[in-house]
Amino acid sequence: MEVAMTRTIFRSGNSTVVSLPSGILENIGLGVGDEVNVVADVQQGHIIIQPINTMPEKITPALLEEIDQFIDRCRPALDDLADDKA
Repeated sequence: MEVAMTRTIFRSGNSTVVSLPSGILENIGLGVGDEVNVVADVQQGHIIIQPINTMPEKITPALLEEIDQFIDRCRPALDDLADDKA
């Protein structure tokens, strides 16, 4: 799915900025502080912003979901283990 919208370039301090709506960032899994590559395609006159994938390939969204479910299911035991180590 492609989303297009008009944005205005503006100055913020010594930087030139294009604001990005939080909804778009959330849809592609980005947030404030995340690093991205900015590529200028001079021939086409395009600027491309690409997320830097810092997640190892083998760690899939499905695996992360399973880990979250495990933590939710075992929270009391994990908390007890953490208390014992403290």
